[in-house]
Formats: sequence, C-alpha cells, structure tokens
Amino acid sequence: MNTESAQENTISPNSGHFMHWVIVFIAMMCLLVSNGMIITGITAFDSAMLAEFPDWSRGDLKLRGLITLALTGILAPFVGILIDKIGVKLLMVVGALVLSASYYAYGNITNISQLYMIHAAFSVVLLACGLNVAVILVSNWFVKLRGTAIGIAVVGTSLGGALLAPLFSSWLASGMNWREAYQLAAVIPSVLFLLALFLVKNRPTDCNRKPFGFSSDVNANTESQEADLSQHGLEYTDAIKTRSFWAIAFIAMFTFYTIMGFQANLILHLMDLGFDAQTAATGLSALFVPALIGKFLFGLIADKIQGRRVLYFNLTAMLLSLIAMLFADKDNVMFAIMGIGFMWGGFYTLLQLNAVNNFGLKASGKLLGTITVLDAIGGGLGIWSTGAIYDAYGSYDNSFIIFSVLVAISVVLISQIKKHV
Repeated sequence: MNTESAQENTISPNSGHFMHWVIVFIAMMCLLVSNGMIITGITAFDSAMLAEFPDWSRGDLKLRGLITLALTGILAPFVGILIDKIGVKLLMVVGALVLSASYYAYGNITNISQLYMIHAAFSVVLLACGLNVAVILVSNWFVKLRGTAIGIAVVGTSLGGALLAPLFSSWLASGMNWREAYQLAAVIPSVLFLLALFLVKNRPTDCNRKPFGFSSDVNANTESQEADLSQHGLEYTDAIKTRSFWAIAFIAMFTFYTIMGFQANLILHLMDLGFDAQTAATGLSALFVPALIGKFLFGLIADKIQGRRVLYFNLTAMLLSLIAMLFADKDNVMFAIMGIGFMWGGFYTLLQLNAVNNFGLKASGKLLGTITVLDAIGGGLGIWSTGAIYDAYGSYDNSFIIFSVLVAISVVLISQIKKHV
C-alpha cells in the first residue's frame, strides 16, 4: 500500500520539455493580446477619434489610460490573492472574454463617459491576463532558464505594439471606419481564450511534470510537494519589510510612468513632427521591435550574469536615449525611439525576474500585485499627464524632461536591490 502511494505521488521524469515551452508561448500570446490591444494598439485610432469628437482634447482622451491603470493598481492586491489561491487559468479565460466584449462595445461609443467605462473594464483584463499572470505562470514552470523564459514571454508586449498598431492603422488606411475596426478586432481575443481553456496548466505538478531544471534528493512521498515552486520563498509580510521590495516597486512606478506616457503619445508626437498617420504608427514598431529583441537578449544575459550590473547598464542607456528625444527631429527621431525601445525591453524582463528571484514564488501574487499598485498608477499618470502637459504647453519637451528625471532616480534606486532567497 505504501509503495502504491509513493508511486502515485512520484512525478515521472520528463521525456522532454515541450509543454514547458508551450506554456511560455501561451504567456507570450497572453501579453501580446492583452497589452497589445489595451496599451499600444489602441493608440492607432487616436487621430480618427479626435477628428470625430473635436470637443475632446488630448488630455481628455488620454485620461482613459489613467482610469484603466489606476483601477488596475487598486485591484491588483486582491487579484494577487486570487492568483495565489486559484492559479491563473480561470483568470485568463475570463480576461479574454471581457476584452472581446469591451472592444466590440468600443465601436458603439457616442460620448466620453462610455469611453471611460470601457477603460474601467480594461483594468479587469490587465489583471486577469496581463503581466503578473504571465510572469507567475512561467515562473512556476521554470527553475533553470527562468530569465530566458520570462524574457520570451514578455516579448508579447512588444509584439503587441509592433504588430497590432500597424495592423489597425492599415485597416483605417484601407478605408475602414474606426468603429468597424474596433468590432473586427474584437475577434482577436478568441485566440487567447482557446489557448487558456485547453492548454494552460497552473503549474507542472498539475500534469505530473517537474519545473524545468528542478532537481530534488527527497524521497518519492515529498518530491511532488517540493517540485511545486509556488510553496517556496518569503512570506508577504517579510518581503514588504525589505528595502529591496520598495526599491523595485518605486523603480517600477517611475519607469512605467515614463514608458506608458511615451508610447501612448508617440503617434501624436510623430504626427506633430510631420509624419502622416500611417507612417507615425510605424513609430510604435520602431519602439517595440527593438524592445522585443531587448527582452529576449537581456533574459539570456540575466541567466549568466548575476547581480545589478546589467540593471545599471540598461537603465543608464535608456536615460541617454530619452535625453536624445529632446533634440531629435523628423530625420533622426527614429534612432532615439529605437534606443528607448531596446533598453526598455531589456529592463522590463530584468525587473520581473528580480521581483520573482529575490523573494521566491510563495507570495508572488500578492507581491507583484502590490508592485502593480504603484506601477499601474504611475503608468496611468504618465499616459494622462503627458497628454495634459501637451495641452498646456503645445509640446512634449517638458514631458521628456520629466521622463529623464524619473529614470535617473531609478538608476540610483538600483543600489538598494538585494536577493533574499
């Protein structure tokens, strides 16, 4: 009887790691669809919507981003508790359904209040199938190559920006009304819905597998429990008492203010410089294609070089590229955008990896949820205030200065990050 029980509890050796990389691909698609449609792709419709609603200022329009991300931040700790308790599969399914319904409703709006209500619903999507869900899902499946796996997964945010904004712009350029385009795009989340419903497993032990790179010398009766990485790490109350946690949280807030404000206003800024609407949309590709490369490359580097050196290099180079935006004109602005994208992409991966590796996965949902309170509010403020500052001064130069100062402060805060597990 004891032998039979031990056999049932033993996790069989993996004949391969195909399922592990399937999970990484799904996490990447999760971010491509959710972030790509809510944060970046949606900006392709800005000029068309402002033309149809001439009473709206840029600040009025960009307030939608603050609503989405502020609500995301407020609700994140509660959803973090859900992630720790029920896993991510059900949340991803619900998020895909809400995103599809919200995009279809977007095509029917007649006033700005309806716009704001839809963006409140978008906060549910970012929580249910956004960054925290993707990072925790991948981290549960990997011990070795976790940096590489997270780097591949978060490539989804860049793919969303690189693919969806130009796609939506091409629909508009072909003569499609922006309302029709929104409703056609409502089909896209069905891909994520099907992937989550049929393929996602919250953790490898749910399908009799081990995390990639897991090894244990314990006996068969305890191996399954030890292989569940979600049981390892600091308790929430211990983690939030550390300087490292708050350094990561404030770095997230300052850098998300910067990149969200930058990308949400980029198309309009490029149009101000003289680009037409469709060419300006390719500016997002100039931002997100290098970011895609940076996320993957710095994920590989992080698996080989430990410590804070890569973080310092990454954010310092991003700072220099932001300063270059103050002096860039139509002929050279794309070079500065590419530099920001590449370095932001790398930092995006490194930030998530530090948040998981420094504290473990035991309370990862609550910890990432708490960080999200700050980074989402920061990101939302960045989107809205950048538009509002333009309304006040007729230029984005003051916003570029604010971005540079916040990233400089973040470079200083890196010194406070330490590993605790």
